[in-house]
Amino acid sequence: MTTVIAHHDVKDKDHWLASPKRAEAMALIGITEIRTFADPQHPNKVALLMEVPDVDALLQAMQSPEFGQAMAHDGVLAETVVILAES
Repeated sequence: MTTVIAHHDVKDKDHWLASPKRAEAMALIGITEIRTFADPQHPNKVALLMEVPDVDALLQAMQSPEFGQAMAHDGVLAETVVILAES
């Protein structure tokens, strides 16, 4: 497993936090231990910390319709997504 941080902007932090779509999509590729974070001074800036079995599979899945639909539902501004993998 590789620890990954993903940070991005969202339209509505509370909606993003409450949504189950993110975990449902990530479970399809075995991602576990998903933790959520929000910037207290800029609440629309959020991050995830997660355990990823295959970073390449995550990057590929992010281009899939399932991930695209989950991100759109959650209000993720896709152009702001940054993925950082533990090295």
